[in-house]
Amino acid sequence: MHKFRLFLCSTVVALAVLAVPTSSHAQVAIGVSVAVAPPALPVYTQPICPGPGYVWTPGYWAHGDDDYYWVPGTWVVAPVGMLWTPGYWGWGAGVYAWHAGYWGPHVGFYGGINYGFGYTGVGYAGGYWRGRDFYYNRTVNNVSVTNIHNTYNKTIINSHTTVSYNGGHGGINAHATAAENEAARERHVTATKEQMQHEHAARGNRDQLASVNHGRPAFASTPKAGEFNGHGAAVARSNPPHGASSSGSAAGHAHADNAYSSHNNAHAAPSREAHQPSHQQGNPQPHAVSTPHSVGGGSDHGGERGGSHGNERGGGHQERPSGKR
Repeated sequence: MHKFRLFLCSTVVALAVLAVPTSSHAQVAIGVSVAVAPPALPVYTQPICPGPGYVWTPGYWAHGDDDYYWVPGTWVVAPVGMLWTPGYWGWGAGVYAWHAGYWGPHVGFYGGINYGFGYTGVGYAGGYWRGRDFYYNRTVNNVSVTNIHNTYNKTIINSHTTVSYNGGHGGINAHATAAENEAARERHVTATKEQMQHEHAARGNRDQLASVNHGRPAFASTPKAGEFNGHGAAVARSNPPHGASSSGSAAGHAHADNAYSSHNNAHAAPSREAHQPSHQQGNPQPHAVSTPHSVGGGSDHGGERGGSHGNERGGGHQERPSGKR
């Protein structure tokens, strides 16, 4: 019966997609749809960035034959000049439909979902491109200045929630801004081969199933796509108690090595007032915990503030890099 409902829901969404006018530019793909909302986003740490050119892609709940399964957040070698717009679940026509993520010159709409680590629900605060080099915001990324010199510090402040879907009962009440609609019409690149293999590996791992892990997947994040058993893979943490710090970081949540404050906020798109869930799913809590080398629970990391820099891509307001080229 569940499979029949899945087929029926997918058919309804497919018919709705066919009714949308085509465009010469890339369209945001709508994939699987189901009648049950995805679980809350788990709390997890971010592995250290493997090297220059990698961009963080946040974890998400995908859906298989009969259950949701967690695809770990991971570092991916990005197409030069491209930023990742995460996929998201959105309620519509009586079902939760998956809107696939994509690479593009600007970050588009991803449901207002706060995936953490710079993905605050609006834009991306984790870094930007300058030419062929990517600059990392150390406030929300776990990077080593020994291996990566293109870094800067910008404090990001935002309220947090573990809600994992847009619309419907308990979902995030957010709509695309004009800038995000424009980004959706730009030329896109689909998920890389490594990303697809990463999702396939997660689907084949029983421990990633929501019915097995009860919202705490065995592998919540990995250092590279597909490296589920490698050094640096992290298990999901239990959600912090009500009233705990909502900085979205290890501030107030000690880490084995060190802790810091990863406040998140919009970086690439205009602010959105309707950014909170209409009915909160659980308590508002941070769900993305980063562990950079610099320790600090405060909100000011002394980053040098600057304006836009020519060909930089990553957001409307750019930061002057503190590292050397």
